[in-house]
Amino acid sequence: MKTFQITLLSMFLVVSLNGLNQEHPQEHPAEHPSEAITIDKDNLAAAIEQFVEQDAAIKGGHFLILDDKTGKVLKLTLDRVHKERLASLGDDTYFACADFSIPNPKAKTYDIDIFMKGKAPHDLKVTEIMIHKENGKERYTWSESEGIWESVPKEGR
Repeated sequence: MKTFQITLLSMFLVVSLNGLNQEHPQEHPAEHPSEAITIDKDNLAAAIEQFVEQDAAIKGGHFLILDDKTGKVLKLTLDRVHKERLASLGDDTYFACADFSIPNPKAKTYDIDIFMKGKAPHDLKVTEIMIHKENGKERYTWSESEGIWESVPKEGR
């Protein structure tokens, strides 16, 4: 008889606990909050490298970008992402600077600013790409006013 009573009690508890979980599904997760997913410099650099690699793979092996100064399409190769120049701009938006080059015969280097947006490393998407420097010469600089950064064209561009 004791075995039967324990079994009934066990069944009652299982049914009751399942009922509680269904009635209050939000309570348990709130008791054990998960850590926020953060995007760090390594995540951002990896996302940029992956984006450039995938883009180049579908465009003949080079990263293509329209040079707004000359109107020509540049066929670039990624040299490196500047991990020391990666930043969070808030609102799930991030910024990185990367060095690209045009292989021979006339080697040129380009410093390109890449902006990405996303809540988690696997969600990062490129939102804007700008040529910052050509062979070390700035095309624009950055200016901050009341916490908002904007690009400012350099004179003689």
